Amino acid sequence: MHYSQREKHEIIRLVEQSDLGVIRTLKQLKVNKTTFYNWYNAYLENGYDGLKRKSSGIKCSWNRINEADRDKVIEIALEKPELSSRELAWHITDTYSYYVSESSVYRILKTNGLITTPSFRVMSASDSFHDKTTSVNQMWQTDFTYFKIYGWGWYYLSTILDDYSRFIVSWELCSSMKAEDVKNTMDKALLTVDLSNNRPPKLST
Repeated sequence: MHYSQREKHEIIRLVEQSDLGVIRTLKQLKVNKTTFYNWYNAYLENGYDGLKRKSSGIKCSWNRINEADRDKVIEIALEKPELSSRELAWHITDTYSYYVSESSVYRILKTNGLITTPSFRVMSASDSFHDKTTSVNQMWQTDFTYFKIYGWGWYYLSTILDDYSRFIVSWELCSSMKAEDVKNTMDKALLTVDLSNNRPPKLST
């Protein structure tokens, strides 16, 4: 079933104002939760205009994954955010007896902003830094950890960690992963730590 721009907006308002919670309200409205979150994310990014139905000039190929199956891939990905696109494809095939290729899963997750960039994985895979710290406040590490709160959506934990002591100097719970969020966390860290040399430590992400 296709919903108009106005109908999508009305459903979003009903869910926001409902006392039943997101999931129960969507069940009452008979709206798929993955579909709703796609609308809601588009609405948060672009407002009412984000709810326009997107027309595509691309012709459907014979092996194109239908909308229901794409929604299912997204739903499973949200339930198991720790799985890579390859692992998710294997999991779907093993668990649901339905074959979907790794490349198809990757494209679906990429389109919906659920894919972790390769550059981040390479950076986070390092076992240790070349320059070892010998005391506190020589180097701080910044990091974003993302997690989903059921019925609410995605949230992001911004932290500043001292490399030597492994002490969390400062943290912020954010609704986005913007440079301003990191800056706010850093400003709090600088206010709470007395740096004897009056210089901020070296930073690493």
